Amino acid sequence: MESIRIVIADDHSLIRQGIKSIICQDQGMEVVGEAADGLELLQLLQGREADMVIMDITMPGMNGIEAMGRIRELYPDMLLLILTMHSNRQYFYHSIAAGAHGYLMKEDSDTELLNAIRTVCEGKTYVSPQLSQEVTDEMIAAFRDRQRVPLVRLTEREKQVLQMVVKGYTSKKMAEILCLSPRTIDHHRASLLKKFGMKSTVDLVKHVLRNSIVVPE
Repeated sequence: MESIRIVIADDHSLIRQGIKSIICQDQGMEVVGEAADGLELLQLLQGREADMVIMDITMPGMNGIEAMGRIRELYPDMLLLILTMHSNRQYFYHSIAAGAHGYLMKEDSDTELLNAIRTVCEGKTYVSPQLSQEVTDEMIAAFRDRQRVPLVRLTEREKQVLQMVVKGYTSKKMAEILCLSPRTIDHHRASLLKKFGMKSTVDLVKHVLRNSIVVPE
């Protein structure tokens, strides 16, 4: 039986080495690559055969949620396991909506990591024991259905403006915070409406909240 080929993505070298040492305890698993952020991960996957990616959510450059969206497009059969410190259910549901097959906490035991890998490889959804009592199969299924929502490519500035739109900021307030002119902000807002195919800001806010497009801060 072939080994499970795993790529690790975390911006902390010590964390990556710790994950690797645990995985090496199982002869049926092997680490075939490491990355420090989402962009490096995508570059690594281009020339590496892998079955699973274990990644953090909070990473510089491109975070885990964004990286999963790209991987979902490029490698639809890739298994995705989140390993994070975020115990907030909102992060969990955003991860599931983005395509994650499992969600593990960094505070969980070493044995839970191996258990999570095996569970995901069996075609099941793995949920950390710290969250398993709070989430239901029905909620997981509902958020997983959101994977069908078409991905929209946004610039970094558009992402900032979208976050503020959802919070209800006016163009004037956004301009002050981002040190831009209100006219430039209005241009970004118009661009967001066009990219998402929405007619109004109200429709846009409902859409991004309903489909977990805005990642919680």
